[in-house]
Parts: sequence; structure tokens; C-alpha cells
Amino acid sequence: MYFGAVGDLHGDFAALDRAMARHPDVAFWVCPGDLAGENGEYPRPRCPLYWIKGNNEDFDFVAAQTPGGGTLPNLHYLPNGVAVRAHGLVLAGLGGTFAPTMYETPAAQLPKASAGKNDRRRHFVHEEVEACKRLADVDVFLSHEAPRPFPLPGVKDAGKTPINEVLTAMRPRLHLFGHHHRYSVAERQHVTSIGLEKVSDSWLLIDGRTLAHQRVTI
Repeated sequence: MYFGAVGDLHGDFAALDRAMARHPDVAFWVCPGDLAGENGEYPRPRCPLYWIKGNNEDFDFVAAQTPGGGTLPNLHYLPNGVAVRAHGLVLAGLGGTFAPTMYETPAAQLPKASAGKNDRRRHFVHEEVEACKRLADVDVFLSHEAPRPFPLPGVKDAGKTPINEVLTAMRPRLHLFGHHHRYSVAERQHVTSIGLEKVSDSWLLIDGRTLAHQRVTI
């Protein structure tokens, strides 16, 4: 059994569909957030897609999703700190971005958007990190943010320490992240950690038994 991994969609549902159509035998796909289009629309994928929130979402839509399920066919939401079984594998996620000023806020109290802007529900918080750290026997862990170190041009380290903390405690078999739209492969806290490009650039095919991956480009 193989599954696929795509990076941030940012509303490019046509590219997602092309990737899925190219690999009809893939059992399911995963995505590390930023699915929504500019007007808050979401895909109706031809294959099961398991996703976490990014920082560019319709957060009212996100709030309406159920763990491992959702309001649209084939779109399966992974809430922060909750494990979901998919085709014999255990998936878990920590969606959203890190904001020091919001980190100690309870998730249920993150402020909604004011006049349609600055929705703080785009962040993850400390209690969700702790929930992730309590999970065990996770095969694939998805985060929107990168672990440290993650250097970028002009930025010494764009990674976030809470991701490393989760990797240390959870010890998943594989870690996938998005947000920066760069393909990378590294070992962080003794876990293989892979950064994903936008779906319009490349995607991964992953062996469901070994979790070895193959990068596929357009």
C-alpha cells in the first residue's frame, strides 16, 4: 500500500486533482495545511485526503470539521493532538503556526477574526503541544511549522522548538511539514523529517510499510 503527501494547496485544487489522477492506486493522501482558496473554498478530492490546518484557512470551516471526518466528501480533518487511524496507519497533527503571544492561551479561547482579519485561530497553543506529546504509536506526524534548525535565505532558523519537543516525546515513524514550500529531508530528534513543496511543484509517494518516499515532480 502506498499513500501520497502533498504540500500546501493555497487553493490550487486543479494541481491536487492532477496528482491524484496520476496515481490512481494510491490509497490516501495527506496535506500539512493551507488548503483554502482566496475566498475560503475547499477541495472535493477524488481520493481520501487527511489534512491539518495551516495559517491560511477559513477557520469557521475548520471549526466545523469532526476528527477524522468532515463536511465534504473525502476530506478528513486531523485536529491538533488527536490520533486518527487511516488504512492501517496512525496519523496525528499539529496544525497552525507558532505565536509566542498566543502560546499559553487555551485553544478554545483563541480570538476569532476582527473584521475578517487577524484570526488567531491560525496558531497552535501549548495545551495542544502537550496533547501531541502524550500520543504514542504514531506512524505519521504532520505539522505546518518546521522543526529546528530550518535555515532560510536571510533567516538563521525558521524552525519552531515546539515541533522538536513533539518529535522527542512522540517519536513518530515519519514527520511531514509544509508552510515554507521547500523540499527538504533531515533527521530531527531521530525522526525522518521531510519538508514539502507546494502541490503545484512536487509531491511524495510513500510506502505504507517502510515509509520510504519517492519525490514526484511535475
